[in-house]
Amino acid sequence: MSPDVVKAILTNWQSAPIDDRLRAALAFLEQVTLRPASVTAPDAAALLEAGIPADGVRELLYVCFLFNVLDRLADGLDFDMPDDTTKARMSFLAHKLGYGVAKLPG
Repeated sequence: MSPDVVKAILTNWQSAPIDDRLRAALAFLEQVTLRPASVTAPDAAALLEAGIPADGVRELLYVCFLFNVLDRLADGLDFDMPDDTTKARMSFLAHKLGYGVAKLPG
């Protein structure tokens, strides 16, 4: 994915030039994060209809859970933001090793 597409997603994922699967995933993740009590089985089924396999839906939720917990911990404990060099190093490692390194069992 190009840096321009990533920037467009971060600016406004709803109008970014992305495919329907990614758009469905981002809409679901926004709902899970901001309005968790509103999530229903049909919301998850919409991901399957968009072409995301059940394992992919599970992974979306795992990553969402981890990021939400880390974000709340960082806010609550007033974590310092890493500098640009550290961010680049962390991004490189996440890209090379993948998020599967921290995969939850099951």
